[in-house]
Amino acid sequence: MGSCQFQFLCLHLCLICSASLVSKSIVLVEGAASSVEASVVVDGKVGIGRTHGDFICATLDWWPPEKCDYGTCSWGHASFLNLDIYNNVLINAVKAFSPLKIRLGGTLQDKVIYDVGEPKQQCLPFKRNASELFGFTEGCLPMWRWDQLNQFFQKTGYHGSPFIDVDFLQHLAVVIFGLNALNGRTINPDGSALGPWDSSNAANLIRYSVNKGYNIYAWELGNELSGSGVGTRVTADQYAADVKELHSVVEEIYIGSKVKPLIIAPGGFFDGNWFRQLIQETPNSLDVVTHHIYNLGPGVDTHLIDKILDPNYLDGEANTFKNLEDIVRSSGTAVTAWVGEAGGAYNSGRNQVTNAFVFSFWYLDQLGMSSTYDTKAYCRQTLIGGNYGLLNTTTYLPNPDYYSALLWHRLMGRTVLRTNFTGTNKIRAYSHCAKHSEGITLLLINLDGNNTVQAHIVAEPAASNGTWSPKLRFRHHRHRHHRTRFARLPRASLPLSPATREEYHLTAKDGDIQSQTILLNGKVLAVNSLGEIPPFEPINVNYSEPLTVAPYSIVFVHIPSLIVPACK
Repeated sequence: MGSCQFQFLCLHLCLICSASLVSKSIVLVEGAASSVEASVVVDGKVGIGRTHGDFICATLDWWPPEKCDYGTCSWGHASFLNLDIYNNVLINAVKAFSPLKIRLGGTLQDKVIYDVGEPKQQCLPFKRNASELFGFTEGCLPMWRWDQLNQFFQKTGYHGSPFIDVDFLQHLAVVIFGLNALNGRTINPDGSALGPWDSSNAANLIRYSVNKGYNIYAWELGNELSGSGVGTRVTADQYAADVKELHSVVEEIYIGSKVKPLIIAPGGFFDGNWFRQLIQETPNSLDVVTHHIYNLGPGVDTHLIDKILDPNYLDGEANTFKNLEDIVRSSGTAVTAWVGEAGGAYNSGRNQVTNAFVFSFWYLDQLGMSSTYDTKAYCRQTLIGGNYGLLNTTTYLPNPDYYSALLWHRLMGRTVLRTNFTGTNKIRAYSHCAKHSEGITLLLINLDGNNTVQAHIVAEPAASNGTWSPKLRFRHHRHRHHRTRFARLPRASLPLSPATREEYHLTAKDGDIQSQTILLNGKVLAVNSLGEIPPFEPINVNYSEPLTVAPYSIVFVHIPSLIVPACK
């Protein structure tokens, strides 16, 4: 008898002997693991937050190949100054989002001159110089490269997909450009930046872009100059004056335009008092307040994985989201909050951690957590570059987090639902209204490498098949097998509801969470020979069956027949 036949027979006999015979469309057939029973409750009465339709965002940075951290140079030609924008995998990867928000910026943006002819000077590249601020000389953006980039954004942008916000349909790409906020200032020995921002060079770039017909979704002023700053800092009152200046420049240049770009600031680390003052002093000038997240510490830290798998450590970032949400809501303005840059571990991340499967635990948890606090967009550092890119810096092939991000983008709708998980603190649970379909989408992240979780799902209130019910509960069946391969069981003679749910189980190749290969429902996700992004094929599971979350796995669950008032 073949091994597959033997496994099938054993599983069939186990079901026959079971006191509570339940049909399972998916079973776990290799590797023993203990089982934990738990419950997830989705409160569907009202939404607790609302994101942009294109919530997922990624960054492109300025760092040249000479950018090195801890003796490792991980950037290669990933700067948007030298990136191969004609690479087919890159084009397909961006196009798959239809569109992807892209933020162009980073540390060196505050040392960039835009070569628009005024003032006349040589357009020189960044050069390594340890005595200079941020370790590099001043750099330059030539307009021929700016033209190329905008052609790339148009090529990979909107193509009739419903995923883009309806108020910006004419944009071919959702582009956010970070402007040089240190232009015209002097830096004191204590690190403080003095004087107002000189907007003339930025105004020339903006005017050039408008004259060329380039669609820029937002102009962001500065990078990590808020609060204590990184390298240098600007006071909140001066920054507010600079934001007003940028708003004035944009209003003048875009006069007569039907759609004007957003004004974004400060692109820095959260400081409550500083952010509050900035928002209060720019009530009619600032559209979006952005903050950065590197809560795991330096990339050289050998305990990054321990932090990622520690639910208490992950919970620590909730205070930042909550405090900023409170400031925004109490401001009396229309300003909204984004995460403008988040790489988890600063100084370029860590190879085989921030570009491996394990980082999807941190990344998806960040997406889920931030959205519950009404964050509108979340920009991942980076699309490509360093050790935390969604794409591999040299091959351009997707890292695991690329697929995690794309699944979120396609499945998680704008309305965020309150979600509570009990039974183990090792499961991170989030739910949204489904994207462009009925029902809800549930995301469960299992940080436990030893236990399979069998979840009861409760939605309050909910309607299934047109019948309202205060509680919709799924039966459960315990088993003790670790999911590493999927198999089907016969369903004849068992009662079968016509309602099903769609499940997307993400696991690491060979169970190695530091692998850079990710599996969807047991199959490797990889581009084909044409560089095309693979399709995401769910498994369909009977509505009445329990939800199984294997050790060290991530599960997206779309339940189209679970209707709640918040998603009407």
